[in-house]
Amino acid sequence: METPQSPALRSYHSWIANETLEDYSLRYAARSFRRWSPFVIANTALGGISFLALEAIGGAITLTYGFANAFPAVLITCLFVFVTNLPIAYYSSRYNIDMDLLTRGAGFGYIGSTITSLIYATFTFIFFALEGAIMAQALKLFADIPLVLGYIISSLVIIPITFMGVTMISKLQMLTQPIWIAMLLAPFVYIAVGHPDTLHQWVAFAGSEANGRGFDVLALGSAIGVLFALSIQIGEQVDYLRFLPDKTRRNRLRWWAAVIAAGPGWIIVGGFKILCGSLLAVLAVSAGLSPSTALEPIHMYIKAYEYVSDDPRTVLALAAIFVLISQVKINVTNAYAGSLAWSNFFSRVTHYHPGRVVWLVFNILISLLLMLLGIFQTLELVLAVYSVIAAAWIGSIFADLAILKPMGVSPPFTEFKRAYLHDFNPVGCGSMAFASLLGIVCFTGGLGALAQAYAAPIAFAAALVSAVAIGVATRGRYYLARPRVPLAGAPQANIRCEICGLDYERPDMVHCTFYERPICSLCCSLDSHCHDVCKSSGTVLETSRSRYFGRTLRSKIAPHMGQRLLKVAGVMFSLAVITAAVFLLTFRLIEPSALEPHLDSGPLLLRVFLAILPLLAIGAWWIVLSQESRELAERDLVASLEKLRRAQQELASNERLAAIGQITATVSHELRNPLGTLVTSADILRRSLKDPGEPALGELERLQRNAWRCVRIIEDLLDFSRKHALVFAPIAIDRWVEQQMSEQDEATARLVALDLTAGCDVRADSERLRQAFSNVLANAVQACEGGEKEARIRLTTERRRDLVFLSVADNGAGMTREVAERIFEPLFSTKAFGVGLGMPLVKRILEQHDGDVLVESQAGTGTTVTLVLPCAGATPA
Repeated sequence: METPQSPALRSYHSWIANETLEDYSLRYAARSFRRWSPFVIANTALGGISFLALEAIGGAITLTYGFANAFPAVLITCLFVFVTNLPIAYYSSRYNIDMDLLTRGAGFGYIGSTITSLIYATFTFIFFALEGAIMAQALKLFADIPLVLGYIISSLVIIPITFMGVTMISKLQMLTQPIWIAMLLAPFVYIAVGHPDTLHQWVAFAGSEANGRGFDVLALGSAIGVLFALSIQIGEQVDYLRFLPDKTRRNRLRWWAAVIAAGPGWIIVGGFKILCGSLLAVLAVSAGLSPSTALEPIHMYIKAYEYVSDDPRTVLALAAIFVLISQVKINVTNAYAGSLAWSNFFSRVTHYHPGRVVWLVFNILISLLLMLLGIFQTLELVLAVYSVIAAAWIGSIFADLAILKPMGVSPPFTEFKRAYLHDFNPVGCGSMAFASLLGIVCFTGGLGALAQAYAAPIAFAAALVSAVAIGVATRGRYYLARPRVPLAGAPQANIRCEICGLDYERPDMVHCTFYERPICSLCCSLDSHCHDVCKSSGTVLETSRSRYFGRTLRSKIAPHMGQRLLKVAGVMFSLAVITAAVFLLTFRLIEPSALEPHLDSGPLLLRVFLAILPLLAIGAWWIVLSQESRELAERDLVASLEKLRRAQQELASNERLAAIGQITATVSHELRNPLGTLVTSADILRRSLKDPGEPALGELERLQRNAWRCVRIIEDLLDFSRKHALVFAPIAIDRWVEQQMSEQDEATARLVALDLTAGCDVRADSERLRQAFSNVLANAVQACEGGEKEARIRLTTERRRDLVFLSVADNGAGMTREVAERIFEPLFSTKAFGVGLGMPLVKRILEQHDGDVLVESQAGTGTTVTLVLPCAGATPA
């Protein structure tokens, strides 16, 4: 296929191109990268279940609502999470994509899933902050490290581990998992064996809001509402499950075991930990600790290890070691998942991707800010509000994967590439928006006390029902914007992205109809010039491409103001987060040992922070403009190198043509006379034969035909090597085509169907244009010869803005992509007696008319050659 002018190429930072660091964020996880066994991946995913927020949550709902309500709430939540998480884990593992890429194709669309990316990113930094606060509490008790310094340590220690992605995280989880399991189970074995009476004390605990009533429907609903926020944990599980090897007959049992155990199976371990926290909180309160202190996991496990050892120092050391190991194990997962979520969000909003590592640091900074704000003290309220939105999201995804796909409404596969997706899919976006709004109204008490208690389950049910209803009503037409286009080459071969120049596996590649070349999914996501015209009609595509390649380099590359403002807002937000963290850190360090900081310093720092915000806005604008200037300079250089390459190719082509002309002139002088003599002698011998049936007659005719063929080849070579002076005149293209067809022989005319709708004039040299048209038509006739199906040639003219498209489409043998890419090379031919100058001559003639030649062909289905000419009076691009 003939390709247009090359787009501005993209050069990624070294850490983006290095998939050991990038971990295929925003991409399909390549088969070559998935080297780990199912056991290693499952172990890595389950390593994230060490988060002690589970114990804190279990303790919180038990101290508030009592065992009689907390225990059934845990069981109901475990069943709910297992059922809803199973299809998510399966589809992510099968298609090797993370939560965000899965959500794109599971009912939300390419841009619509940015909402869920924000929700998921929020989940990661909220839980990172909770776990970091727990780790800081342990450092405070064990080593007397101030809480603020503990927050900083708990944040910074995660960065070097998560920096290397799943490669380092898998090693960490493999080393720490046995120690963690042993330290988790040991105190509970001692409690169950040596002190079974504590279990009775736990079961009898009433809770602060139970008022001695035991089981209560409203209390049960409120407890479930807090626990439902945990359903999004499946996002962190599938961030690792996407690295499972392909399922085969040999490994299918291990593959399924890994998917179930590390996917929905996390809630089995998680439910056990929630109950452990419930028990320990009751024991801590019964020992005289305040409820707020009893909910701190370090104090929980100090109480637990008191059943293991009588030595206070040993107890404190064991509890602190267990908490520290747990926090490192979970927060590498939180930070890793957050870096993926932020990458997905910002890459689509700003068409810019600085790398997963940048968003890793950004996510940790937000978490540090939440720690400094004291998020642990508002744990129950934060999770109760968050669970409503989480339940709506899970309900929409579950409806697509578990109901609409089996029904055939949703495609059976999960598509994640921008080129094939609508921006918004009403199935997921509409159902989640409706369910979230309904859930929030319920949570605020607008629909009564019962609806308030069960706001999260109501949001889930509303999302499920509405997603199915919208999917059936729309018949799934908003899932795919256009059919998938198969890519050439062997199924297992890597394909080079023609934008960034890197090789990727086939599931990560897409054929871009705007640039007319294969590009990778990330380059497709980051492109800001195509405006998704690949999902539009052919007329819109050609118009947009003509506009793009007809403009200057600067106008092509300069981003639109909306995109630029989004970039500035993102940079401004990042700078504000960093600055706020510094100011809050300063505020907390003024008197770290005091229970309450001095009130007079807070307003002062706040005023200084507000005064700095305009400077931050200017700095954000400067950063964005500097980055754009750097990109412009790089792309100017790339464009210059591309022009140099084309100039070199043109020079080589001209030298080749000059050589052809020189050789042709010599050969013509030496061969034309002998060939003329040969033709004449053959004709005389043929006429001298008296019997028309003699065998020699056929041989003489064949000799004469081949001699004339040699003469025509020499004439073609001479014609191709000459420079013709063109005589331009207005030509009514439709009438001109009809005239050319009237001069064709009857056999050719029978094959051709006309559809002439251009209705305008072109400025052209009629004779040279006739030569180009005749070559294209002759090729179409030859392509249809000898085929099994009835030959058909469709000849059309169409006007698109200031261009006329004259197309000759046949249903012949077609061409492979490799052949189609070489048909404009002089002397390249697939015919036994072809000299390979027909299509190069066509291209030269059209370029002399300020036009172009477009070729679309597929082996076995036919070829369409389109001559593009400017309308009379149009300004050449």
